[in-house]
Amino acid sequence: MSHLLPPDFVARVQQDAFLGNPLLEALATEPPTSIRRNPWKQVADLPVANPIPWSENGFFLSERPLYTLDPLFHAGSYYPQEAGSQLLDAVLKALPLPAEPLILDLCAAPGGKSTLIASFLNNTGLLVSNEVIQSRAKVLKENLTKWGATNTIVTNNDPADFARVPHTFDCIVVDAPCSGEGMFRKDHAARNEWSQNNVDLCAARQRRIVMDVWESLNPGGFLVYSTCTFNSQENEENVAWFAHETDAEIVHIPLSFAKPDRTETGWYALPNELDTEGFYLAVLRKPDGNSPKKKWAKNPKLQLFKDRSLVEPFITTTDLSLIQWQEYVFALPVKFEETAFYLHQQLRVIKLGTELGEAARKGLIPHEALALNPFIRNTGLSTIELSKDLALSYLHGDTFQLEGAHGFQLMTYQNEALGWIKHLGNRFNNLYPKEWRIRMDVR
Repeated sequence: MSHLLPPDFVARVQQDAFLGNPLLEALATEPPTSIRRNPWKQVADLPVANPIPWSENGFFLSERPLYTLDPLFHAGSYYPQEAGSQLLDAVLKALPLPAEPLILDLCAAPGGKSTLIASFLNNTGLLVSNEVIQSRAKVLKENLTKWGATNTIVTNNDPADFARVPHTFDCIVVDAPCSGEGMFRKDHAARNEWSQNNVDLCAARQRRIVMDVWESLNPGGFLVYSTCTFNSQENEENVAWFAHETDAEIVHIPLSFAKPDRTETGWYALPNELDTEGFYLAVLRKPDGNSPKKKWAKNPKLQLFKDRSLVEPFITTTDLSLIQWQEYVFALPVKFEETAFYLHQQLRVIKLGTELGEAARKGLIPHEALALNPFIRNTGLSTIELSKDLALSYLHGDTFQLEGAHGFQLMTYQNEALGWIKHLGNRFNNLYPKEWRIRMDVR
């Protein structure tokens, strides 16, 4: 199948002693299927073949399931993620980060690395996940909401906008848009889009992205740079350029499973070495220095929510800052209340912690995010356990005969929350978000 690859790409790989024909041969094989489990939710029944050695919750599957027809997929119990990109798990665990770090995932959609970072943080610290394209930012918000952590914020900004929040993050993950050579095995369309001109454009864009966001990294903080491509121009050469331009230190992380890059500054996951797609990463550390004290300004769009009795029937913990944004109530760790106000003032925020619901005159109208958050949702809430067929019908947006008490009911499958209904006695209103509903026929 190497003849189906771009000829210039084939020639370059054959002339590169680091890659060579073994890579081309690997790109002609079938790609593996892998997922990463949510450590806080029900374990799904999946055709697991082997664990991924470098990812605590990652697994190779023996076949690709139809995820859409598994209610636990919609509940956020796992995320289909390429195994090579899960090297990020090992890297984060090797970095000497603060106990409760503030991490930015800059190019985050659709959410694979963000959900991995959220699992790594284990509901401590704060994760800001950003995506510049609005439609993709909505998908990112959905996936992080389903994952269920309280300490996540989603923004929809250009990397240059982060100059407004200097010296803020302890770690920034930049999974930079690239020429996509590492996707050639599973995405044949990526082959048609490849050209050397596109490689040149991507390398230049990657430099702009990293330099745009560099000022928002704390002195002594870490930047994890990654791509899903094989060429040195977007990888080793760019890392060397970043280090030169910023006086950053290239951090040598011990990764026994990955292959050291051409200059031994970063790491590759290669299809012919690890049975992954192509993935590259390297770590830079910003020089130490003093962070100027931030001048926090009052944010007129946000205020603390005073009537905690309105939400207390739905949540179990009091160690939360409740924030009102228009008529909606959001929950965030108290420690990051001031940071959240600051970020909301400077950036376009589309997800602020966990949305609890709408503060209405008769009480809280619970939001889907509250249903899917296992950390703060009251375990004593009234629930209705569904069979698989009924769970899929619910996720499809259907209504059907269902016994239950009046009021808001939590719908579950295998004791894992899916979302809300409002039971009216002889019928119910299906409150599952319209934009999330299954569109294929589930009957």
